[in-house]
Parts: sequence; structure tokens; C-alpha cells
Amino acid sequence: MWNLGFQEVVIIFIIALVIFGPRKLPDLGKSLGKSLAEFKRASNELKRTWEDEVRAESEELKKIQRDIDSS
Repeated sequence: MWNLGFQEVVIIFIIALVIFGPRKLPDLGKSLGKSLAEFKRASNELKRTWEDEVRAESEELKKIQRDIDSS
């Protein structure tokens, strides 16, 4: 996804610790993880739907082409 090295991750963690505090950080991480999982699930669903629609249109076009060729 992103090319973050160890130093960048540590800096982000320290900034988050200063901004949110040690008590809120686990809750923040948990909610962020749930949000990312939901986003991934929704994007996979959209991708599946898109592929199904493309496949259906492709089959319809092939059927029309066969009908034209046979006429």
C-alpha cells in the first residue's frame, strides 16, 4: 500500500501518542482497523459487481455477433 519504513512508523506512532494520549490509542487503532476492513469488503464487492456486469455485457455482445453472423 504505502512504502513506510520503520522510522516513519515510529514517528507516526509518537505523534498519535502525543495527540490522542495512551488511553485513547487502542480504541483509535481498533476503530481504524474496523474501518479499513469495511472499506476493503466494500471495494471487493464493487469489483465483483463490476466484473459480473462486464461479463454479462460481453456475453450479450457475443450473442448479438453470432446472430448477425448467422443472418
